[in-house]
Amino acid sequence: MSQTPIELKGSNFTLSVVHINHSQPDVVLAALQEKIAQAPAFLSNAPVVVNVSSLNNTVDWKSMYHAVSSSGLKIVGVSGCKDEQLKVQILSLGTPLLNEGKAPVQKSTPTPQIVDEPTSTKDPEKVLRTRIIDTPVRSGQQIYARNTDLIVTSSVSAGAELVADGNIHIYGNMRGRALAGASGDQNAQIFCSHLAAELVSIAGEYWIMDQIPGDYFSKPARLALREGSLAIEPLN
Repeated sequence: MSQTPIELKGSNFTLSVVHINHSQPDVVLAALQEKIAQAPAFLSNAPVVVNVSSLNNTVDWKSMYHAVSSSGLKIVGVSGCKDEQLKVQILSLGTPLLNEGKAPVQKSTPTPQIVDEPTSTKDPEKVLRTRIIDTPVRSGQQIYARNTDLIVTSSVSAGAELVADGNIHIYGNMRGRALAGASGDQNAQIFCSHLAAELVSIAGEYWIMDQIPGDYFSKPARLALREGSLAIEPLN
């Protein structure tokens, strides 16, 4: 038995992010209800992060909070807040303000090195191994590839979930859910030899089964983000 009554540990969770682009709570509520009706198994009572980067202090945050909650979604935090007065409104309701991650680092032109560093001295933590699953992924299972790509050489059943911070490759039948770029990597992609998924998602942008174009359903396909939206093409 542990010597302390609690333990504080770090962990990672996959959460959907709701980007609010309208200041009227009733309009947002109607849009959320429509979206939830399209994928009730995935979205009903789902924990979400609300992104308010498009809003300012003119919004009635209390009404907006209740609109989102009325849809059935459970707000666990707010991200993207740039307005100080809006931050005060958000914090007054006890809602945590979240940081979505580090801003991209601008890369400068590298300076040529005179002496090559021996391979044996490289930091081993920077060498990330792709996670490979050779067995079928059954309904109810979740496979998470943290900070790397995920390759599944077998089938993925309906009700199973694949999550990766990088790319996802499925070489068998894909009938479950695939969430690539789970930590926000918009360059992540999904590769399927037989696409019949319940849901596909890249960096929070997702399609449910009915939104997958019919020409690609049950066929080899490749999904990526193009200008912030999901795009699909044949897998050659």
